[in-house]
Amino acid sequence: MVIYGLSTCSVCQKALKSLEAVRKDVSFRDIRADPLSEAELATLIHEFGDRLVDRTSNDYRALNDWLKNSEAEAQIAAKPKVMARPVIFDGTTYHLGWGNDVQAAVLG
Repeated sequence: MVIYGLSTCSVCQKALKSLEAVRKDVSFRDIRADPLSEAELATLIHEFGDRLVDRTSNDYRALNDWLKNSEAEAQIAAKPKVMARPVIFDGTTYHLGWGNDVQAAVLG
């Protein structure tokens, strides 16, 4: 299982600790330190579309108008912090966020 997120993201840290607590084999990938490849980003965009961009974040609001009107791939490539997180890949399925539905799917 892989968690894609930021090492400074409290929700990502909570997801990692919860998965480790139930002894899931999980690795964490900081997308700022180890950016997503074009192919990885394309896969996530295909899976989640525009939901992959967190438009409520200060980082998104700080984007220039050109980037705000660009595709999600361009926004995340330019500023990885605008990616909604965590993204969890359980080996077969991608999950976005750490809501009750995601927790039920990956902790069980």
